[in-house]
Amino acid sequence: MSSDFSSPDSDDRNLSHCETILEYRFQNRELLRRALTHSSIATSRLTSNERMEFLGDSVLGMVVCEVLFEKYPDFPEGELTRIKSSVVSRSTCAKISYEIGLQECLYLGKGLTNHEGIPESVVAGSFEGVVAALYLDGGYETAQTFLLRLLVPEITRLVEQEQEENYKSVLQQMAQKDFQLTPGYRLLDEKGPDHSKCFKVAAYIGEKYYPAAWGNTKKEAEQRAAENAYSIITGQSAPHPADQ
Repeated sequence: MSSDFSSPDSDDRNLSHCETILEYRFQNRELLRRALTHSSIATSRLTSNERMEFLGDSVLGMVVCEVLFEKYPDFPEGELTRIKSSVVSRSTCAKISYEIGLQECLYLGKGLTNHEGIPESVVAGSFEGVVAALYLDGGYETAQTFLLRLLVPEITRLVEQEQEENYKSVLQQMAQKDFQLTPGYRLLDEKGPDHSKCFKVAAYIGEKYYPAAWGNTKKEAEQRAAENAYSIITGQSAPHPADQ
């Protein structure tokens, strides 16, 4: 349950519990208390975690950018930006907060504690506030260590998901790196009435064509053709043979 300022003992227990969750003991606990304090219970906006959110958002973004830049040297700027946006989003911050139980440590007004669930934006904002508190109390490396522990698995999951959903991008990176060429796509056939057409597309790199694939749209056919090409290049069978 969310905490309040009912007594010094309960406040101390709450902060100790939060330090256990964060795996860090604060030199200045006031920073942690401020990071956990929502404006609905603060005496003023300046004593809430809103300013901490502002700083924490920047630290979070910096750590994520560093990880993506170092871990994925072949990814273009646009792809790095898309992944970063997902990692630092409010939904991801809230998801991670719930996984570690941070929502149990927040200081909230009664209007929020009476709800069945704390709003995602409130939990995500507190996560950013905690990042700022770690940064201010222990320096950049402290905040970085905390974030890497929680975010690297999330980054890996998002990258794998992105690759699964965008084989054209994956194939382009591979072709440019391994062959110094950009793949192309050729429409080989189409069938069906105008309102329900299917398209047959093959991917090619240089003069080499890979197994074609059908799709309900040209975009879908190109994605499947790209997956076929990627699979062949990596020694696998084409998952979307055009003769099926």
